[in-house]
Amino acid sequence: MTVLTIESSPWNNNDFAVPYPTYFHPSGDNEVFQWQNRMRRLRRQFLFSFAGGPRPDLPDSIRSDIIEQCQAARERCLLLECITGSSNCYEPVNLMKMFQSSTFCLQPPGDSYTRRSTFDSILAGCIPVFFHPGSSYAQYLWHFPRDYTKYSVFIPANKIKDEKVSIERTLSRIPIQKVWAMREEVIKLIPGMVYADPGYGLETLKDAFDLTIDGVLERVEKIKMDIKAGKNFSEDIEEYTWKKNLFGTEGKHEWDHFFDRSKMIMY
Repeated sequence: MTVLTIESSPWNNNDFAVPYPTYFHPSGDNEVFQWQNRMRRLRRQFLFSFAGGPRPDLPDSIRSDIIEQCQAARERCLLLECITGSSNCYEPVNLMKMFQSSTFCLQPPGDSYTRRSTFDSILAGCIPVFFHPGSSYAQYLWHFPRDYTKYSVFIPANKIKDEKVSIERTLSRIPIQKVWAMREEVIKLIPGMVYADPGYGLETLKDAFDLTIDGVLERVEKIKMDIKAGKNFSEDIEEYTWKKNLFGTEGKHEWDHFFDRSKMIMY
């Protein structure tokens, strides 16, 4: 069985995450190409941005730290604070304007690992900054490159919380040539992040739905081959699903503490 969901469990080998729907549903390749070229030409005046609110009910959350750092960075960070009673964060125009004017977009976990704004920011050509591998790397295996350094920045949440690492300083130190290369990788991802208008579809490009179908069919074929080879599936340890899917191994990894259920921390 293969379960498709917008957020998969890192400990369930039947779960596979698919991209959140964005506001862009192209009706052909040309619309995608035009959008990509527009994102390439944009002038991005802010180093980084964040759209979200604090999580006071989650003591380990780094969202308050991120908001403080953004405010301290002043003109280098654009903050769209989501507070109760405000509709700012639910207005597509506000979000897209912010992402399109930023080089990097911060994507910390919220009530769960993943965020819709990850895909909105990629659509805007904004390089995502993740703080937990469960927010992207262990999720969208069929849609994102395995080499996450090509299209994103990873700053471990515990370094923000415990070591007070400066986000502004970390991002400022990335060479401009590297930033350009990462942005181009992000823009190249756009076709696979969107769901094309079903009445038209794309001609030569593959959208998120196409990549998902390819992933499911490839998984079915692999399972068939494993069955023929006599594989004992009962030997698979579901606790290591995220690691097996991402790295092909169940050995120790530096990210183990992020997925330790006995010490479950939601940053």
